[in-house]
Amino acid sequence: MFPTYDVIVVGAGHAGCEAAIAAANLGAKVMLATMNMHTIAQMSCNPAMGGVGKGQIVREIDALGGYSGIITDETMVQFRLLNKSKGPAMWSPRAQSDRMAFALNWREKLEAHPNVDFWQEMITGIVVKDGRACGVHTGLGIEIPGKAVVLTNGTFLNGTIHIGEKQFGGGRAGERAATGITAQLQGLGFESGRMKTGTPARLDGRSLDWSKMEEQPGDENPGKFSYTDTPPLVNQMPCHITYTSKEVHETLREGFDRSPMFNGRIRGLGPRYCPSIEDKIDRFAGRDAHQLFVEPEGRNTCEIYVNGFSSSLPEDVQYKALRKIVGFENAKMFRPGYAIEYDFFPPTQLDASLETRLVPRLFFAGQINGTTGYEEAGCQGLIAGTNAALAVQERDPLILKRSEAYIGVLIDDLINKGTKEPYRMFTSRAEYRILLRQDDADLRLSPIAAKLGVRNMEGRMARVEEKKSAVDAIHRELKNHSVTPDQLNDFLERTGNTPLKQGVKLLTVLTRPGISLPALAEAVPALNDFIAAYDAETINLAEVTLKYEGYIEREKAAVDKMSRLEGIKLHSDFDYHAISSLSMEARQKLSELKPRTIGQASRISGVSPADVSVLLVHLGR
Repeated sequence: MFPTYDVIVVGAGHAGCEAAIAAANLGAKVMLATMNMHTIAQMSCNPAMGGVGKGQIVREIDALGGYSGIITDETMVQFRLLNKSKGPAMWSPRAQSDRMAFALNWREKLEAHPNVDFWQEMITGIVVKDGRACGVHTGLGIEIPGKAVVLTNGTFLNGTIHIGEKQFGGGRAGERAATGITAQLQGLGFESGRMKTGTPARLDGRSLDWSKMEEQPGDENPGKFSYTDTPPLVNQMPCHITYTSKEVHETLREGFDRSPMFNGRIRGLGPRYCPSIEDKIDRFAGRDAHQLFVEPEGRNTCEIYVNGFSSSLPEDVQYKALRKIVGFENAKMFRPGYAIEYDFFPPTQLDASLETRLVPRLFFAGQINGTTGYEEAGCQGLIAGTNAALAVQERDPLILKRSEAYIGVLIDDLINKGTKEPYRMFTSRAEYRILLRQDDADLRLSPIAAKLGVRNMEGRMARVEEKKSAVDAIHRELKNHSVTPDQLNDFLERTGNTPLKQGVKLLTVLTRPGISLPALAEAVPALNDFIAAYDAETINLAEVTLKYEGYIEREKAAVDKMSRLEGIKLHSDFDYHAISSLSMEARQKLSELKPRTIGQASRISGVSPADVSVLLVHLGR
């Protein structure tokens, strides 16, 4: 009935979609299996992409040939660049998406790819022969053969939904849970656990009083995620801000005795940085109000997402409390919020390629690895799909370093440190974040994708080379063009800078605080004429790389130092228990995780700098 596929992807959420397209773009014949063709790329929680740390990931996905950035650009209704008041390492793009358009766009792009086939049915198990994954079993008893399998099951593995004292099986509202895979993997020797996430109630926007809320518009000149020629955003939709109150909190507390989170029915840990409203009230009892973001679900719907009001309290308590929020006095509820528990597999059981150590050719990506967020899932899907295709083609895997991408930081954290709660990316997790800015992901990563042979990278590489040349040209102009005091002193005084006493190069002026390249160009007509030939993103990149040149060089030196440790290999059969000078915890962790290099060993939780020194001495270094 089926041919033997190169890669079978189980699950069509954000991880599954990126995995399927990544493998297909490397020439692999792909089967994408999903329980429901109508929920491909469903935004299960908030209708938004990007944010702090997450926006950088979306740009990296795009630079590597993934589709999340393109689809976000084509379907967003609002764009904001967050943290603009901070340094460029912190600038993070975020877009409010049209939920229905986003999912439809993903499906259309997948269906348009000649290498992607589909099958709608629950996958109940993996076919394992000679210790290797070689297909999947379906609920109808069908066997689909494949040379590699990528599991991206999201919250569906034995999913349980909680609303107050009610609980029932489900992977998402209105969709059943997936069974069979967890038990099989446990039988194969995998360790599993339970995690929890949640979502807020959805409201009827026609019933809200928008005049009582603070409007939050998008950027005046909206940016985008993709480095390709996606259309500019027009007709942005506003979000709004309102707040809870003491009265709201007291109403919510009335239902705490029926809360599954407080009475012990929920055992899985939820995301630390996205707590439910009842958790916030309990943990921050001294606060009288919490901010809520009221977000549109799309251009052609009145459905509203209440960001910050995730809850598993009884539906009557949720409804009563919501109606006490300013602007929500007459709110109508489409559906209540809920919590969901699901199975995950600690990611320390994976290699850096996201291939499982126990079963070759079996890859995990997304929430099955203990992460939370569309962006974290999408980047894992891209890496798992890419490496599944490369494994079938008997090529070396794609493994990104911590100094190359936020994606590299995320995967390195997962496989070396594991996670006991849903892992979310932040800029603070990256020690080289000045090198991993959102403005240069194409320069960092597109050459890697092109070298792998990812489909349609020719046009991207032409843009990368053009961008590099443009930045170099702007740098030369700033380093060579001199200005005199009479040309610039009026401008410098307006910006609060000390006037010039003699002629200097433009570069010297640009590095002063509070001076941007566009503003400087307005004061120097010749410079203005010169940079008029370049787009805003190129001009910004040229400015950032010059202003932060010292910091960038310092981080590159730190990367070079760490690279020496990455170059010292460790064999998988290394007997750590034979080295008595290692701490007992280090011996146990190193034996369990089997790091490939000294650098990787140094990042394992429980391995101290002293343990690394012992290893170096043992290896004669």
